Amino acid sequence: MNIYFLVEGRSTEKKLYTAWLIHLIPEIERVDFYDQVNRNNYFIISGNGYPSILDEVIPNTIDKIQEVSKYNYLVICLDADEDTVEEREQYVNDFITKNITIPAQLEIVIIIQNRCIETWLLGNRTIFNCKQPLQGLLADYVQHYDVYENDPELMGRFNCRNHADFHFAYLKSIFEAKKLSYSKKLPGVAQEQYYLNQLKKRIDKTEHLKTFQKFINFCDNIRQNFR
Repeated sequence: MNIYFLVEGRSTEKKLYTAWLIHLIPEIERVDFYDQVNRNNYFIISGNGYPSILDEVIPNTIDKIQEVSKYNYLVICLDADEDTVEEREQYVNDFITKNITIPAQLEIVIIIQNRCIETWLLGNRTIFNCKQPLQGLLADYVQHYDVYENDPELMGRFNCRNHADFHFAYLKSIFEAKKLSYSKKLPGVAQEQYYLNQLKKRIDKTEHLKTFQKFINFCDNIRQNFR
């Protein structure tokens, strides 16, 4: 079982997915180069943003997968950004159908992060409680939309340029209120197992974070192959 993860973000997703996969699919081991896979390995690489991940990186990725001929899955992880999940997924599927011949042994899985990876991270209820004392921008954000009670994936963009900017700012404010730091290059405690467990707890107890649920379902299905 070998998996090729192609993620949109330049830094955050590579770090978070790598940290999380240790716990979600411990049976597979990361390799540093795509041609090092043998048995029960995965390789992860950044697509350096959208739309270059489509126009340039996916075709090149398929060439590499055909060269090695050992991969079972190509997992493409993208932000929804200002599109709906369905629109972004359809666009990717249409591009692949029109432009790429998929190897027979390869299954493509598309994970759309609605709206971005920070949206998922807002689902941790232990790092933020709307009943705690709130100050500054965080108080304004919570008054606009309480991510403790409501689904982070349904949150708007407030007064920001786009959804991703607001969701990032909201998460950063939550971390700062806990005397923690978060950045794209250094996602901090979001890489820890307890943080992942809280996100899993959120989807177990609510109907929230449906695109994160899809990612977890994929990982669970892969684990079934080892049992």
